[in-house]
Amino acid sequence: MSNSKLKRVLIGVSGGIAAYKVCEVVSTLFKSGVEVRTILTDSAQQFIAPLTFATLSRHPAYTDENFWQPINSRPLHIELGEWADIILIAPLTANTLAKLVYGMADNLLLNTVLASTCPILLAPAMNTDMWEQQTVQQNWQNILTFGRFHDTKTAEGLLACDRVGAGRMAEPQEIVTHVQSLLKTGGKRDFTAKKVLISAGGTREYLDPVRFIGNPATGKMGLSLAQAALHRGADVTLVCGAVSWGIPLGVRGIKVETSEQMRSQMLQYYGDADVIIMSAAVADVKPREYSVEKLPKKALPEALALESVGDIIAELASCKQQHQKLIGFAAQTGDIVTPAYEKLQRKNLDAIVANPIDQIGSGFGSDTNKAIYIDKQGKEVEIPMCSKLEMAHRILDLVA
Repeated sequence: MSNSKLKRVLIGVSGGIAAYKVCEVVSTLFKSGVEVRTILTDSAQQFIAPLTFATLSRHPAYTDENFWQPINSRPLHIELGEWADIILIAPLTANTLAKLVYGMADNLLLNTVLASTCPILLAPAMNTDMWEQQTVQQNWQNILTFGRFHDTKTAEGLLACDRVGAGRMAEPQEIVTHVQSLLKTGGKRDFTAKKVLISAGGTREYLDPVRFIGNPATGKMGLSLAQAALHRGADVTLVCGAVSWGIPLGVRGIKVETSEQMRSQMLQYYGDADVIIMSAAVADVKPREYSVEKLPKKALPEALALESVGDIIAELASCKQQHQKLIGFAAQTGDIVTPAYEKLQRKNLDAIVANPIDQIGSGFGSDTNKAIYIDKQGKEVEIPMCSKLEMAHRILDLVA
């Protein structure tokens, strides 16, 4: 992320087999330019050695043995608590969760939490029966009422105990992305109680079961918008065509293929949405005829008859309610502003994101992006080259 003032992450590791996943979190954050410090509880050291985290973070890993070793003549837990911009606790065990709820401080990690004021991200991981215990769920709900605690959703799958169910810790990249969001926003939840509807990815218009008209869209921008809105407190629904990775944890995801399927799903969820962002690359035309069986090569037409598909965003704009905000995207080459602003006016949008797809590092498939955000009054805000997650947050800043 580009915000150099928020670049320090303290990671607390408690005792669970998922501790091995935190190695990737530490390594990824360090490689992205974030300063990382780690604290291991005694039980965490039964699963992974402090030396591992010290090597990955390029800094000594702290344990309870270091509790009374000051830094800069100050108590260690005070220094670390004030140093951190974000604290991540992963894996979060039932034991550490209960102690957090009741403000206990019987180890270095818990003392550091009490000595801090920054946002805290929690990544729980435990056996399904443990996770679903009434006391654990009550503690989980209680901790999330405390303003500075944020949660990564638990996943379902095969656990280390061979149980298949809930309680699996979020994957490292999900955790890293949430940390990056918190570094960008400082933990604000300005979309709490807002329902955000986003389209992402490319649509496919089929000639037969194996051939289609498509485009290079990977959905990375829409997926990043969904994550950013979720991390800021929104209830997010994502309607996605072809995308490069899975639906983020905590997002209501609906997968589609064709433009008509996307239209149907967008209309279904549109009425309840407060903010609608149409970032999908929807086809403009489709084959006039469809064959239910694969056409042999010799039967393929020399000239493919085409017909227009419906304009989804124009249809949404025609029934837009007063409280709703409808944001479009315009992927352009050359002059990106003129056609984007014309599209905004013609389709009665609240804003549009003009996106150059003919520049290196911007557009389809890239991890970075740049754009010009144009509102209905014609005001332009340039968003310089940055990660797609950061661009998502900048767009949400402007929408908010």
